Amino acid sequence: MTDATRKPRDDEIDVAGLTHVGKVRKDNQDHFLIAQIKKRLEVHDTSISTHALSQLDERVAFLAMVADGVGGRTGGEEASRLALEEATLYLNQSLRTYNQGDARTDTFVDLLQSAALASHERVLARAREGGAPHGMATTLTLWIGVWPWFYLLQVGDSRYYLYREGTLTQVTRDQTMAQDLVDQGVLKRSDQHRSPLNNVLSSAIGAQQTTPVVTRIAAAWENVHLLCSDGLTKHVSDERIAEILRTMTTARGACEALLAEALEGGGSDNITIIVGRAERRELA
Repeated sequence: MTDATRKPRDDEIDVAGLTHVGKVRKDNQDHFLIAQIKKRLEVHDTSISTHALSQLDERVAFLAMVADGVGGRTGGEEASRLALEEATLYLNQSLRTYNQGDARTDTFVDLLQSAALASHERVLARAREGGAPHGMATTLTLWIGVWPWFYLLQVGDSRYYLYREGTLTQVTRDQTMAQDLVDQGVLKRSDQHRSPLNNVLSSAIGAQQTTPVVTRIAAAWENVHLLCSDGLTKHVSDERIAEILRTMTTARGACEALLAEALEGGGSDNITIIVGRAERRELA
């Protein structure tokens, strides 16, 4: 029997990511990263059994991130790359001493907000060095799984979707001027996608305003996770995304199917997609 409450093993995680320049833009300013953070002990030689030491090689957290360099600005590609690098380094360093007993909500909220601000400062510093104080910015959507929870960090308008039991839910909120107006009741939701403000970010890494938002959600074996830049959602409806995730056989196949749909729909922007899920496998 498989214990439905246990943490998935490494071999039970099916995850893949890809990025594509699209059909219109000359450069790809998107970046993504998928990684595991581990406490690792490498025994070179010993006369004792290493079974008791195997827990020191266990996965502490699983990490996935998407960053979309803002609007074709000079330095957008570098901004998205630097944001992912800095967030990864910050989280890896911070979680080295992680203990499951420390998994309080406020601890991870503070940790992820600090990671976002560290990325923000890294991009700002690079912009100053390069003489482009207003020329580098990026979105950042970060997923980190620390069983039995996962946490989302959101800055900008890249998205995280949760698919579970036939229902697709956009969990992150787009940080755009148009979305702000919809929330204030000034702009009708039906008019949002036609507004020129729909592509104007109200918050971004490296911009004048950065507002990292952290969300905590209970982990479950039934969850399918999707992180993407808006190059996907501009051309592929939520209904079609849900259908592809419902019928997926592998995470890689789902990524490729979603990419094909986005390109067929126009491919007007860079497209970045990460799909992940856990699959139970019985040990012999």
